[in-house]
Amino acid sequence: MPVVTYTLLRLALFALATAGVWFAGMRSWLAPVVGVLLGYALGYVLLGRQRDAAAAYVQRRSEGRPHRGTATDEDAALEDAAVDAALRDEPAAARPDEGRQGPAGGDAR
Repeated sequence: MPVVTYTLLRLALFALATAGVWFAGMRSWLAPVVGVLLGYALGYVLLGRQRDAAAAYVQRRSEGRPHRGTATDEDAALEDAAVDAALRDEPAAARPDEGRQGPAGGDAR
């Protein structure tokens, strides 16, 4: 599995960077923080091929599964249908631009 390989390599880079910083003399809580930053930078530079393989694997798996709608998707579809129905059935008198006459916007009766 490319995802597991990529994750293990990233963890190994973090461990090596943290150990390197620790042995270089930074023996505080900042050593793991600096190790994370160095591991991230090294992983970005050194693990491009593994990152691409993991991303392709995840994409292939997601394309093979049927789309499961969520409650948010269902709510959005209902809202879109309500807006479309309201726009189709809107009476002419309810439009804000009609019924105005003159610069003041009042009726000239």
